[in-house]
Amino acid sequence: MSENLEKTLEIIAKNVVRVRKAKGITQEELAFKADVDRTYIGYIENSKHNISLGTLIKIAAALDVELNELYQTRFEKYSQQTG
Repeated sequence: MSENLEKTLEIIAKNVVRVRKAKGITQEELAFKADVDRTYIGYIENSKHNISLGTLIKIAAALDVELNELYQTRFEKYSQQTG
């Protein structure tokens, strides 16, 4: 995996976790809402899987956020709500 791809996956992972926790949603609930396997959510949140754009769109919709909010390096809306 290229360094740029790894960094992007880490950013996405951190944002998915941050938003999911801020909204009080479990991995299982997110997986159900996004229509993906729960273990896949775990892989995404641990930067272990190269997520497809289609899946990222489904996750953004399930979290009720704009797609670009999941790959921004600064995500202030939810960063203050988690520790």
